[in-house]
Amino acid sequence: MSVLRSRLLDRERAIAAEAESVMRRSMVGSGERSEKVRTYNFPQDRVTDHRIGLDLHNLPGVMDGDIDKLIDALSNAYQAQLLADLGESSDSR
Repeated sequence: MSVLRSRLLDRERAIAAEAESVMRRSMVGSGERSEKVRTYNFPQDRVTDHRIGLDLHNLPGVMDGDIDKLIDALSNAYQAQLLADLGESSDSR
């Protein structure tokens, strides 16, 4: 009986470890180029935020902390997405 209990416990641990592994892989990502949030292109003096398709041509300024345009664009895109989601949820009623 103790052998059976031990095997069942090992199986439960393996299942839990696999579930945790899957969850971690989904959170971390693979680091592929398509997962990049932002690109800093020094030869072209350009910063690109791929989430919203914004290009800024002031890389030294951005690196020095002048990120107001970037933050404003991200905030506007976020608010637009919230409004779009709200509109979709009211349409489905």
